[in-house]
Amino acid sequence: MSQCELLDLARSTFYYAPVGDSPLNLELMEQIDRQYTKTPFYGSPRMTQHLCQLGYPIGHKRIERLMRRMGLAAVAPRRNLSRPAPEARKYPYLLRNLVVERPNHVWASDITYIGLRGGFLYLVAILYWFSRYVLAWELSNSLEASFCLTALERALARRRPQIFNTDQGSQFTSDDFTRCLETAGVAISMDGRGRCFDNIFVERLWRSVKYEEVYLKEYRDGQAAWDGLAAYFDFYNRERPHQSLGWQTPETVYLAS
Repeated sequence: MSQCELLDLARSTFYYAPVGDSPLNLELMEQIDRQYTKTPFYGSPRMTQHLCQLGYPIGHKRIERLMRRMGLAAVAPRRNLSRPAPEARKYPYLLRNLVVERPNHVWASDITYIGLRGGFLYLVAILYWFSRYVLAWELSNSLEASFCLTALERALARRRPQIFNTDQGSQFTSDDFTRCLETAGVAISMDGRGRCFDNIFVERLWRSVKYEEVYLKEYRDGQAAWDGLAAYFDFYNRERPHQSLGWQTPETVYLAS
């Protein structure tokens, strides 16, 4: 719609209707998200035991179903919100033994779950590895590829990387997404199954986002989530120093690169 085009917003971020569910399921999903962020090696049996110790009289099958819906699995200690389409083209993993030590060498992207009072949304972010700078991000109430493509186009309008790394999810293997990267002359790298540290910097970003922003607030709706995350990413880029950057902020390193 015209307002979205004017503001350069994806339609999915304009329509903030959260994905609904029962109050109990939403409460369980919040507890699962908190524990998984802390202990990503927990599968559904161990997660069920943890929730039972918290006083939730629930069965393993229910937790298994909720974790599958959230895209969480203990096969490797990483989120897997997106699933590959059977016909999707596979791309090689280009980061094995690679030392990222120059600007615009590698960017990476991933999707995570964001809980609301009455539902949940999905967040995608594109991270500049060399500086840890968040180039672009988007919220959506579904896992369709369009919100990931919007974030990618916004990031590519600023700079171009040599390599772009993601998982093999359908959002990232979609024709529109891969065509956008190939047209820009970017090499596509995709994580192998069971590789727990392929996108480690994005995983660290999600932990920071969850513990420093999302878990400290209870977003009433999508607009509140958007406002809170916008403020956090601005803080993360401009004010939050990183030890790995010599205690500089991502923006300082990004602007100097």
